[in-house]
Amino acid sequence: MDAIITDNLTKRFGTLTAVGGLTLSVAQGELFGLVGSDGAGKTTTMRMLTGIMDPTEGAARVMGRHTVREAEPLKEEIGYMSQRFGLYPDLTVLENLHFYADIYGLPWRGRDEKISRLLSFSNLTPFGKRLAGNLSGGMKQKLGLACALIHTPKVLFLDEPTNGVDPVSRRDFWRILYQLLREGVTVFVATAYLDEADRCNRVGLIHRGRLLACDTPDNLRGLMDGTILEVLTPAPRRAALLLRERLEGESVGIFGDRLHVVTRDAAEAGPAIKAIMEGAGVTVQSIRPIEPSLEDVLVSVLSGEATQ
Repeated sequence: MDAIITDNLTKRFGTLTAVGGLTLSVAQGELFGLVGSDGAGKTTTMRMLTGIMDPTEGAARVMGRHTVREAEPLKEEIGYMSQRFGLYPDLTVLENLHFYADIYGLPWRGRDEKISRLLSFSNLTPFGKRLAGNLSGGMKQKLGLACALIHTPKVLFLDEPTNGVDPVSRRDFWRILYQLLREGVTVFVATAYLDEADRCNRVGLIHRGRLLACDTPDNLRGLMDGTILEVLTPAPRRAALLLRERLEGESVGIFGDRLHVVTRDAAEAGPAIKAIMEGAGVTVQSIRPIEPSLEDVLVSVLSGEATQ
């Protein structure tokens, strides 16, 4: 049985379609990433999957439970960590965990052992008596995750869990998620970070409420139509403007301090790029073909959508 199944899942707010015709499935024990920019429909999708929001059309089932008709019993099967997870800043770490244990009706017998394991699991054992409001951003996210796991859910929904968190805390957070996978928990994570999407078993690319592609990260890279040439220059913005103006039929994007040029003929495009830039007095440090990243794939897919 799949852990998550959606069929034409749609949510409209007046004339705005926040999510349109979303159909996908997530296997039990899978780490699935829903990737898109702000406003793409990630949070709305997650709210429908967790039974918080009813769809306008279509349906979804999580662990076999209908998210509308069985919304209450569904809560026992899932954990949900929203973007603004409801930690209580005036309660300690331990008090927050006990509060959520009360919400889910955990019996006192075995509760301390469960909380102790979650504290150890999330590296929060030394901070049990610290007020949640005094935790760092990364530690708050770990506490939020521990609270979402207090009732041992079978499916965990995480809405941009590492947004605004430092790189070290992000790495620690993902280490915890991999441990959950080893324990058989299904994880559905929404993120705008494409480097995080690379850590998932499968990835769905969502834009303006529509699922554009869904596959493994490696297979998604195969959607790239052409070769990527990485151009290193001390003046990437000027070079991008120049190449977009003079290099016909090629896609030019800025990725940090370098350019990615998508071309169908790398052998011809490389010398042309060099000639255009040097002719305008822009230094070319290097030009080389590279493997596409998921960010390249998303840009390419969106470019294809824009031309249709």
